[in-house]
Amino acid sequence: MLGVGGTAIWPRSARTQEKIRRIAVMSPSTTTVEEIRDVVFPELAKMGFVEGRNLIVTTHVGTQLELSELARQALALAPEVFIASTNASVRAILEHTTTVPIVMAFAGEDPVATGLAKSLARPGGSVTGLTNQAAEFAAKNVSLLHEAVPAARRIGALALPPPRHISSIQEMQRVALHLGLSCEPFYAQYTAEYEAAFGAMRTARIEALICAAAPEYIRDAAIISRFALAAGLPTIGEATSMARDGCLIGYGTNRVVFRRRAADFVARILRGTPPGELPIEQPTVFELTINLVTAKKLGLDIPQSILARADEVIE
Repeated sequence: MLGVGGTAIWPRSARTQEKIRRIAVMSPSTTTVEEIRDVVFPELAKMGFVEGRNLIVTTHVGTQLELSELARQALALAPEVFIASTNASVRAILEHTTTVPIVMAFAGEDPVATGLAKSLARPGGSVTGLTNQAAEFAAKNVSLLHEAVPAARRIGALALPPPRHISSIQEMQRVALHLGLSCEPFYAQYTAEYEAAFGAMRTARIEALICAAAPEYIRDAAIISRFALAAGLPTIGEATSMARDGCLIGYGTNRVVFRRRAADFVARILRGTPPGELPIEQPTVFELTINLVTAKKLGLDIPQSILARADEVIE
């Protein structure tokens, strides 16, 4: 009986001695934080890092202007790893520490071009994880929008103020010029700024719209789609959810599949692998969604060439 009692007590004793790990999640978007919680942490639990048992998670959400202070506050809680979405979040953390590992989950701008890593294969510093290479999607979205709405010659780009989307706008304008189109940026960082941005588009006689890659625009896709519909603007966004929220087209990374990969980075770092030795990954699974309800409201016939390639058609 003593032997049986001993074996019953031992697991409880082991659990009380289990090391508690701390992770801070940082993003300018509550939607992104919720997605990280829904996707990344169940994967981490499979790897032995369970919130409420041996893992403490804090979340830190704010505007771009607030990110630096949020990073300082997060560091006061002594996280072993940051999970950060957007390059702006990563840079805010780096203002305060270059030793705490940062896992991008994910960032849109090229981390090498922006100085966050030495190379994708061997980052070399405290930053690793996932990059969406948003400028490449921006270029592709110009071509897709032109194929869907060939009559539109004046393209607008809804973007965050510099320096956030400089490279994406440059890529949009490069591809637009090649196709014989014009592409003009219109800036809106906060929800309250959309009305003025769309008013400026009307004044500029914009005929179609691309939303640059930003978690803020995914969060506000339903609002953006209402403004776009009122302005008669066919709109393409970086996520399939944006089409489900009323935009004409959503094209981009399968966000759930891609973001789930962040769990492996976090687990390996917690087990001792330096972040600089973990290659930064790019997406391999993409999705295209077309909203035919929106197309009908805009009086558009979407070419079969696009519909045939769509992963989802909303009717």
